[in-house]
Amino acid sequence: QTLSIVVVGASGDLAKKKTYPSLLKLFEESLLPPDTIIYGYARSAKTHQELRDHLFPHLMKTGTNEIIVKDFLGKCFYHSGKTYGDENAYAAFSASGWTRIVIEKPFGRDLDSCNDLLQTLSENFEEHDLYRIDHYLGKEVVQNMLIFRFANSFWEPLWNRDCVESVTFTFKEPFGTDGRGGYFDKYGIIRDILQNHLLQVLTLFAMEPPESDDADAIRDAKVQVLKKMDVLTLDDCLLGQYLGYSDDPTILNKDTNCPTYAAIRCSIHTPRWEGVPFILQAGKALDDKLCEVRVCFKSPKTLKSVGKNTSFFGNAASDLVLRLQPDPSISLNMNIKTPGLATLPMKSQMVMNYSDIPNLSNPDAYTRLLLDVMRGKQGSFVRDDELRYSWEIFTPLLHSIEDTHVQPVPYRYGSAGPENREEW
Repeated sequence: QTLSIVVVGASGDLAKKKTYPSLLKLFEESLLPPDTIIYGYARSAKTHQELRDHLFPHLMKTGTNEIIVKDFLGKCFYHSGKTYGDENAYAAFSASGWTRIVIEKPFGRDLDSCNDLLQTLSENFEEHDLYRIDHYLGKEVVQNMLIFRFANSFWEPLWNRDCVESVTFTFKEPFGTDGRGGYFDKYGIIRDILQNHLLQVLTLFAMEPPESDDADAIRDAKVQVLKKMDVLTLDDCLLGQYLGYSDDPTILNKDTNCPTYAAIRCSIHTPRWEGVPFILQAGKALDDKLCEVRVCFKSPKTLKSVGKNTSFFGNAASDLVLRLQPDPSISLNMNIKTPGLATLPMKSQMVMNYSDIPNLSNPDAYTRLLLDVMRGKQGSFVRDDELRYSWEIFTPLLHSIEDTHVQPVPYRYGSAGPENREEW
């Protein structure tokens, strides 16, 4: 069976850093059919060999043997077109059999533009042929979330408002826009990270048990979470911008109010989660590289009569941390008795590091998701109604930021963010 893959934007940054390296890994693991042809398409004028020369140093960074890399590049070809709307160019790739379209974000910049995009796609393709990729849904810890939660029955009595004080989804980058400010300034941190990546993880975390493990049942459960969330306003968020952001030469508006940091408080009005704050926070130029989900459980109350040291239990809440990156892990921070004769509590941690698992196979998120596309598995891709509901939640906030010209709180490059974030 022949597999033809068309990479649109083949000369771009995403293609050389993510798409082609992921396809190389599938090729290396013999997960592509022998008769696979990979066509690159872009506006840049290149020959087949020039594309291969362009990709070669980036593919070698994957650690793959040079012979395998060259064998893979032998399956890569290139076609240039005047525009990305050049129908004649795409006709050259047409083939019989199934067609699956992988779409990278942004999926619009607000509800109206999202609806326009969805309308265009629906006029040309069936929903079951569309794979809207959010690579966070391909990360191992996120992929594990359903099994971790639903295959361990002891979590169900704890996974609710009776036991959970708050849930925080955090994304940190230790660098700024680094010359990409012109692009970033059109979107900002909310569109770039919160409305898609972190919100997708939130829906998986907070959803009710799906009726089955098929793709639509899982996405139906995620949609039900979105339908129970409030529309966001300026009162729900804290915005920040790191000092020196507008010095990026690619940013034309030096008075820009584009947030590079945002913390947003969300509510989910279901019997399970009513009253529990869900915090989404993300920022650039911060003090760490980190992406995690932190579940803070309520403080214990049953040991207050033990003695004078029990004041410890007033601020000794246990927490569960699902770390997506770097160094994926799952840890449970809890209270135990300090070893010895005294009855003093202390913090302890149970940790499962993915790197400690023998013979670990932990492919890149894009590699995993592209294989899902080829296998026709849509559970880890974003459905059209998910997009609409997510934009309904965020669009009023985004328009308020732009229309009122609200000024984000400045913070130092390399800090933890705006100084008033704890008070907020």
